[in-house]
Amino acid sequence: MNQLREEQVHLQKIEQSLKDLKELAEMAEASDDALWKDLMTQVATLTTELKSLDRETKFTEPVDKDDALVTIHAGAGGTESCDWAEMLMRMYERFSERKGYTVEVTDIQMGDQAGIKSITFFVRGHYAYGTLKSEAGVHRLVRISPFDANKRRHTSFASCDVLPDVNDDIEIKIEEKDIRVDTYRAHGAGGQHINKTDSAIRITHFPTGLVVACQNQRSQIKNREKAMQILKIRLYELELDKRRQSQEKRYDEKGDIAWGNQIRSYVFMPYQLVKDHRTGVEVPQVDKVMDGELDDFVDGWLEHLATVKSKG
Repeated sequence: MNQLREEQVHLQKIEQSLKDLKELAEMAEASDDALWKDLMTQVATLTTELKSLDRETKFTEPVDKDDALVTIHAGAGGTESCDWAEMLMRMYERFSERKGYTVEVTDIQMGDQAGIKSITFFVRGHYAYGTLKSEAGVHRLVRISPFDANKRRHTSFASCDVLPDVNDDIEIKIEEKDIRVDTYRAHGAGGQHINKTDSAIRITHFPTGLVVACQNQRSQIKNREKAMQILKIRLYELELDKRRQSQEKRYDEKGDIAWGNQIRSYVFMPYQLVKDHRTGVEVPQVDKVMDGELDDFVDGWLEHLATVKSKG
């Protein structure tokens, strides 16, 4: 109910803004340049709001409005790919900041020399899953390696998995006999804040082979609760995949994290371009994309889904 009220108030504000702009435009016709500049600024602001509203009309799945569970894995490329995985994490953090979302890291495995091997985190906010589901797949980076003394060009890969957070009212039964719970010492920065107890939790689900871990909470009990929540989400998504034959398979068809499976390429050298291979959307400003400006790719993917649905 609160969500519906917020949407209603938002629509009313946009309607009022349109009326105000019409009046301002009439005044600007017989006024100076300062009023015109103010008019164009307000037009740009309202255009952004209308694009956001248009985007929300394309969220057709019930889970689109939910929070998202995101996992990034480094792929082929060693240290290069670990660094690339960390760059992707920063990109999604900046994107979340722009959208007013919050990010909650639940598990992270650092790279041997630099970057991260894998990281799992929640993105919480209105339509977080619907907005981020376009990111699921393999991401390819082409650049001059900062880890290569000969300054050669390298290609790196990392995968991104995006799942909807499961509401508590969805029934998913997990039998104790079907899981193994292992404890281990959480990774810390060292010094006086290092974790000296085996509070981190890893849960293995025997029927599916799924493994989830959580180490960001200080107590073993809370880490277990969070790990069970993540397992529930992954089991829920597997069940949905069985029912949705036409939807992208995140587990069986995602392929290796290497050549030939990328959904998007980020080229820093010899030219600058970010291209989505599924939709054809291209953005030449690589730095802006890495700073979290992903709306063009999100809109392109939603248009693609709408086209596929209309043909199907």
